[in-house]
Amino acid sequence: MSTLRRSMLFLPGANAAMLSNAFIYRPDAIMFDLEDAVALREKDTARLLVFHALQHPMYQDIETVVRINSLRTPFGLADLEAVVCAGVDIVRLPKTDTPEDIHEVEAHLLRIEKACGRRPGSTRLLAAIESAMGVVNAVAIARSSERLMGIALAAFDYVMDMQTERGDGSELFYARCAVLHAARVAGIDAFDVVWSDINDEQGFLKEVDLIRKLGFNGKSLINPRQIELLHNAYAPTQQEVDHALNVVAAAEEGERNGLGVVSLNGKMIDSPIINHARRLLDRAKSGIRR
Repeated sequence: MSTLRRSMLFLPGANAAMLSNAFIYRPDAIMFDLEDAVALREKDTARLLVFHALQHPMYQDIETVVRINSLRTPFGLADLEAVVCAGVDIVRLPKTDTPEDIHEVEAHLLRIEKACGRRPGSTRLLAAIESAMGVVNAVAIARSSERLMGIALAAFDYVMDMQTERGDGSELFYARCAVLHAARVAGIDAFDVVWSDINDEQGFLKEVDLIRKLGFNGKSLINPRQIELLHNAYAPTQQEVDHALNVVAAAEEGERNGLGVVSLNGKMIDSPIINHARRLLDRAKSGIRR
């Protein structure tokens, strides 16, 4: 079963209260933020808080991500050293414009892992695409490293770079398609932007329906209230599960009987349909849509 990463919940790294109990909300991944959510005067404090949170026993059974500051700032390298030594699963690299940004982080990671006694290559990377240059280079970025488990689109800086603003989603359509196609070319995950209006559930669900149909693996979140809504929207219906079970059963029976072509209800079943059915059944293990 592939790793489900429908929800990545952002937590401000300087908020000790949130860091102490965020695991109770059960997102697929917790994303500690040392970058935009932390004021300059709190950078060192936030790094220390996240360092200790990563080692808390209650975070050991959930995938952990840390968005570090850019290596071009005075804080980025210190962030990277702290979180890797603390055992983070994934480092989110902000403002990734070129493959060279990934290669720069890689060089530091190998050194830090060896110094901390971590298995070389065990720290994964998530590249955040936040500019027109990043979107144009999305395929090269997505294929730049074996450590890369996914790429994520970040809306605020991107729309500023494009000299526009957040609206009905049309301003992000090309970027979403570019990031998603790059991820699929590279065989990694793709994650959509944050929905910032936590009181607009209908708007949130409309956007989730769009990105689910496009093919995104999941979405970055800023409020725990969005987790259940997102997971339910990504869950298959009982009708979809029943059909997938029939597809897999027909395929397995055809394989046992040595049939080269299998049909179900008069329709041919080929490999893409069978693989889709199996992926859907994997998702159904986490729940059926209500």
